[in-house]
Amino acid sequence: MPHSSSWTFGIALVIAGLTACGGERGSQSANAVADSIPVITEAWVSAIDTLDNVDSPAVWFSDSGPRVIATAKATDELIVYDAVTGGVLRRVGGSGAALGQLERPNGILVLGDSLALVVERDNHRVQAFRLPSFESLGAFGASELLLPYGLAAYALRPDAYRVYVTDAYEEPQDSVPSNARLDRRIRVYDIAMRAGRLTSQLVYTFGDTTAAGAIRIPESIFLDPVNNRVMIAEEDEADSHIKEYTLDGQFTGRTFGRGVFTQQAEGIALWTCGDSAGYWVTTDQGPVVNLFHLFDRQTLAHVGTFRGKVTNTTDGVALTQRRVGPYANGMFFTAHFDATISAFDWREIALATGAAATCAAG
Repeated sequence: MPHSSSWTFGIALVIAGLTACGGERGSQSANAVADSIPVITEAWVSAIDTLDNVDSPAVWFSDSGPRVIATAKATDELIVYDAVTGGVLRRVGGSGAALGQLERPNGILVLGDSLALVVERDNHRVQAFRLPSFESLGAFGASELLLPYGLAAYALRPDAYRVYVTDAYEEPQDSVPSNARLDRRIRVYDIAMRAGRLTSQLVYTFGDTTAAGAIRIPESIFLDPVNNRVMIAEEDEADSHIKEYTLDGQFTGRTFGRGVFTQQAEGIALWTCGDSAGYWVTTDQGPVVNLFHLFDRQTLAHVGTFRGKVTNTTDGVALTQRRVGPYANGMFFTAHFDATISAFDWREIALATGAAATCAAG
C-alpha cells in the first residue's frame, strides 16, 4: 500500500487507542462491523518481525514442498516460508541497487514455479530471480517506472510472459496527479528467457483519464486473460473499489466493491472454476477491522465476507487451489500486521461465505 513508513508504527497506537478500557466511539463502530462478519481461525500465522514490513506473498511449489515467498519492504529481503507450517526457511536479498539486491521490494509473482518477479519501488524496476537458487536473471523497467508497486502476468508461450506493472507516480508533496496525467498508471512489458538470461520490451502504457475510469492510487492488479480482464484496486480511501480494464488497456466502464469496501481495497486474487466461474478474493485493509470480500467472477456481485481471528492490515494476498499438505482444497495467504504472513484453509473460507469448496472443472 502506498503510505509513509511512519504508518506502520502508528498501527499499534491506533489499536491501543480504539481498544482502550471503556472503548472509544471508533472502537464501538469497528466492533459493530466486525461482530456481523464470520470469523475464520487462521491455519497458521508465522512469527512476527516488526522490522520487516512484509507486503506481498506469492505461492511457489518447489521440489522440496510448497512455499510462500514474501517481500519485506523495510529490510529489502525476500522471506521464504514453509506453506504448510508457516516456518521461516530462508531470507535472500539485502539493500542495494546491484542485481541480487533490493530496494523497497513490494509486489511479487511466481511464474511456472521456476521464475520469481519482484517489483522494487525505490530501484524503479522489476527484478527476475531463478528458482530455487534465487540467482538474479536481470531487471527491467528502470527507464520508465517511477513508483512501481504491483504486478501481474500471463504466459505468451513457454518461458515468455506479458507483465503488467502498476505505477503510482506522484506530483510534488506526494499528491495525486490530475486525471489528465494518469495515462501511465500501468506499463506492460513482454519478457522472455533466452540463453538463461532475461530479455524485456516495453509494449504499451495505459490509464484512463476520465473521472470514471482514472486510477488515482494504484497498487494491486490481477489478470483474467481468458475473459480479457485486468482488475485494478483503487486505493483512494474516499472512493475505494476495483476497476475493470481490458488486456489492451481500455476501461470497460465497470467497477465493483463500491459500498462494500469500507476502508481500502488492496490485494486481489482469483479462484477459478473452468473458464467462467469462480470468485475474486479481495482485501478491505484495516488495522482494527480487516476484511476479505468475495465477488462473483463474471457478474462481479458480492458473494460474501470473512475476517481472520487475528489477521489485520493486509496488503498483498496469494491463493492456490492446489493441495498444500493437509489442506486439500488449497490455501489463501495474506500479509498480516505489516510484519508476517497468515494462512487460511480454503475449505473454511467456503464454509463461511457460501463459496464453492471444490471445482471439478478447475
